[in-house]
Amino acid sequence: MEQEPASKDYYESSATRPACCKVEALVSIDERGQMILPKEIRDKANIRAGDKLAVTSWEKDGKICCISLTRAEELTEMVKGMLGPVMKEILQENNKGA
Repeated sequence: MEQEPASKDYYESSATRPACCKVEALVSIDERGQMILPKEIRDKANIRAGDKLAVTSWEKDGKICCISLTRAEELTEMVKGMLGPVMKEILQENNKGA
């Protein structure tokens, strides 16, 4: 069952537009496989030379369809935030059995 595409008004309404995702810029890849992140984006995200960014991809039908950049420190904190409670629970279960 195909879903109807959202109306133009849906995408233009700030009340319904996703808060986390929008097209900020278009970039080109040069012959060496490099791209330049526009200065406006670097400034807005406070990205400086030497900063580490994690490249995350999503696959659809065996092909990468989306690529995202995340600060390495933020990714580390996200993983700790997700795994911390799980690890705590595992350790508590192990201590009960000991």
